[in-house]
Amino acid sequence: MRIKNDSDAHQKVVLSKEVNKPLLLNVIFTPFLSVILNQNSIFVSCSISHEKSNIMLKACFKKHTFEFITPGGTSRGVLNTKDSWYIIVYDDQFPDQKGIGECSLIYGLSIDKPDLFESKLTEVVNNIEKWDLWLEGGLDDFPAIRMGLETAIKDLLEGGEQILFPSEFTEGRAQIPINGLVWMGDYRIMKERVIEKINAGFHCIKIKIGAIKFDEEIALLKLIRKDFSDKDIEIRVDANGAFAPGDAMEKLNRLSEYNLHSIEQPVKPGQWDVMAELCRKSPLAIALDEELIGIKTESEIRNMLTVIKPQYIILKPSLLGGMRQSYRFIAEAEKQDINWWVTSALEGNIGLNAIAQWTYTLNNNVPQGLGTGMLFSNNIPSPLAIEMGGLFYDCQGIWDLSTIT
Repeated sequence: MRIKNDSDAHQKVVLSKEVNKPLLLNVIFTPFLSVILNQNSIFVSCSISHEKSNIMLKACFKKHTFEFITPGGTSRGVLNTKDSWYIIVYDDQFPDQKGIGECSLIYGLSIDKPDLFESKLTEVVNNIEKWDLWLEGGLDDFPAIRMGLETAIKDLLEGGEQILFPSEFTEGRAQIPINGLVWMGDYRIMKERVIEKINAGFHCIKIKIGAIKFDEEIALLKLIRKDFSDKDIEIRVDANGAFAPGDAMEKLNRLSEYNLHSIEQPVKPGQWDVMAELCRKSPLAIALDEELIGIKTESEIRNMLTVIKPQYIILKPSLLGGMRQSYRFIAEAEKQDINWWVTSALEGNIGLNAIAQWTYTLNNNVPQGLGTGMLFSNNIPSPLAIEMGGLFYDCQGIWDLSTIT
């Protein structure tokens, strides 16, 4: 919440010691109640006091089912709909100023338990005054809810206007380069989608593989490379764990013939020895994706990256437990000289907006995976738009939150 320069309010900020703010401090939720963050040995406590009144937080949630414009095909099946829940947080003295966050759930991939999801959400909103405790560790088993709550609190603190991280991006003066996503389909459909993305100005294309015959996928890559070199079009492929360990290396060798940037998650997660060997021997760079889901502590993150030693990791805040948790992966990856990029996980525009604004502050100039907001026919209208392979914030656009609030 923004505190105005009124005579009846004053702000008090206490730092336990002199520190240089790391990049992650963009994510600290201040100034509001009490925040404790132990990141890079930094302890920060901030509070607001009002002489005439106390802040009283209220919260509620609302479910929204997104409908795909075109069914999304992956090696795990075809998606026609996708559920999200919006957390809405406000001070009951200023009920028109609301912070909104999106809890994006992907069944079969998120570790959030679907049968307990709404009961946990109910517990959170009924005890919203403990929001700092929820964010510190109370939602370790519900990363999607933690991401939504993190976003809602941050939005409220910044004035409830969906500008969580003010920057050149939110001012409409800078774009975020993104990849164009090509979902699985038959050969003809995938070919049409690849051509469509190239004609739309994308210089980086991500192609889902693993659902049709491998030879047909190879033929599609060959077709692209016939007209576009790797200097013209960067190609990433995503297997979503579709390869069997026994033939994964052979497939990686064949894929490498087409000068691809990388492959995401060639085998199913949890096979660290197999993945480590592939990362060591593969001529094609490997990016961990699903492998990161469910890894919670800094020691677990360090151990996983040390054992597997991937070339890249992919951060999906809704699946990992929010932006702060995602940064822990980034910090450890950079210590180990592992590169990374950020990807949305089928969030609508509320979640995508938060992730995009945060991503811009990280100063990573490689194409990010932030184009999923255009997949749904009933998304929340927003200023987010895609043009010539970039995501930008159209300051002339408006948020229509009428279906949420």
